[in-house]
Amino acid sequence: MEYSDTYKTIREPAEGRYKEKGSKFIAYAYPVSTESQIREIAARLKKDHHSARHHCFAWRLGAEHQLFRVNDDGEPSGTGGRPILGQIQQRGLTDIIVIVVRYFGGILLGTSGLTNAYKQAAADALDNASSIEKVLQTVLEVNFDYLAMNDLMVILKEFGLEFRESQFDLSCQVKIEVRKGLAPVVIERLEKTGKLMVKIITDN
Repeated sequence: MEYSDTYKTIREPAEGRYKEKGSKFIAYAYPVSTESQIREIAARLKKDHHSARHHCFAWRLGAEHQLFRVNDDGEPSGTGGRPILGQIQQRGLTDIIVIVVRYFGGILLGTSGLTNAYKQAAADALDNASSIEKVLQTVLEVNFDYLAMNDLMVILKEFGLEFRESQFDLSCQVKIEVRKGLAPVVIERLEKTGKLMVKIITDN
């Protein structure tokens, strides 16, 4: 399997709507990066739409799509969260939550009707969102004697990199942000000098 150091999410929040037999489905899509963000957004929408009958959602986190969850919030199993997640997956998105709020219109829709309604509402929100490709970064810490500064600068220029943080004295330290797919090559190049000590600080 070919490795990718990019992933796709949405740039900013977006909304979508769908109506079926008097029931209103209002979808909200948000870019997120943590589960605590997800909880805050869900709680806020629950408060904003306190009279709504259901708040179904699906979210996915991680560049490799490793974390996800669905919630039917009282709707028949598989009719709310799953179709919402399906729309997220279909577009290859991650670091996202989509919540669909339902105001009941008095007429039962049946499982297929519900599944379609949540799917269409989620799709409308995601169609209204602008997607963005993000690149995974690795942060490197490089320690070296001041006399090795030129060696470092040559390599940084070679790869088009810059310091993120720096501390210069007789003993120097810099932090560099490198595209994850390029990091092994940069590390090898730095260590090959024999003067630059490299440590991976974050790798995500």
